[in-house]
Amino acid sequence: MANNFFVAPSPHLHSAMSTRSIMRDVLIALLPALAVSAAVFGLNVLLVAAVSVLSCVLFEFLAQKYLLGGPCTVGNLSAAVTGLLLAFNLPSSIPLWLVVVGAFVAIVIGKITFGGLGKNPFNPALVGRVFLLISYPVQMTTFPKALDNSWLDAFSGATPLAVVKGADNLASVDFLQMAGGNIPGSLGEVAAAALLLGFLYLLWRKVITWHIPVTVLGTMALFAFVYAAATGMPSAALWQYPLFHLVAGGAMLGAIFMATDYSTSPMTVKGAVIFAVGIGIITMAIRLWGAYPEGMSFAILIMNACVPLINKYIKPRRFGVKK
Repeated sequence: MANNFFVAPSPHLHSAMSTRSIMRDVLIALLPALAVSAAVFGLNVLLVAAVSVLSCVLFEFLAQKYLLGGPCTVGNLSAAVTGLLLAFNLPSSIPLWLVVVGAFVAIVIGKITFGGLGKNPFNPALVGRVFLLISYPVQMTTFPKALDNSWLDAFSGATPLAVVKGADNLASVDFLQMAGGNIPGSLGEVAAAALLLGFLYLLWRKVITWHIPVTVLGTMALFAFVYAAATGMPSAALWQYPLFHLVAGGAMLGAIFMATDYSTSPMTVKGAVIFAVGIGIITMAIRLWGAYPEGMSFAILIMNACVPLINKYIKPRRFGVKK
């Protein structure tokens, strides 16, 4: 009798959706934010995104051919998604050679080293982003301001998170500009409304569920509300401060597109909620008391490391087993 048992990495799902179709939907969901970022910062955004995507695809092809062996996997579009998400975590003014370095770290170290798609414990794009942030902090924290009706020039400016963290007030915050993208920041930090549009598309396509994004953002909002109340902020700030932390920095990008990665998030709904609460708490702790104004990337990577433990202890009841 032939052996029909196979050992494969999770998730073990049977669905009409393929890896390629899922990744294609993620790319489509990211396009509105890419368009807004290009309109805000100029055409260099498209160059950074193109270099990142092409570098990730090339490194995956070479690593698959010369390190892992087996069939080429670049056709499933996962490397392209990693490249675009990495680009969304970079400023548009970053030198292109650093984009290539980040792509190498993301694909070869963050993904291929662990065996490829489905086996990586950490989100590859965030591995590349954090490596660049620690190794090249100046280039990674120099953000161009939005273009003022000009495609010719841009100037270095602090992000809203850095401004509010330093000034401890919300006087200089324009929520409409933050939602629309007219602020300094990384490519994927400047278009909260466009990211929400992508979120609705992914929900409609059933690529992700609402549990992780809503729980991450809800935890952050509750944390910010309690902090505002405990520190005696004015009554208006009790709603402004939570809203600010939801639309500022990488909150939307991380909660919607990076924390929901199949390979690096828990398998059960209960586990996903615990995972998301941890991301929200760690993000706010770093934002309020850490050395960096943004904490989403570190929070997701820390909770990625906790996923095996969550999966071990948070399991659905086996069929036929009494409580």
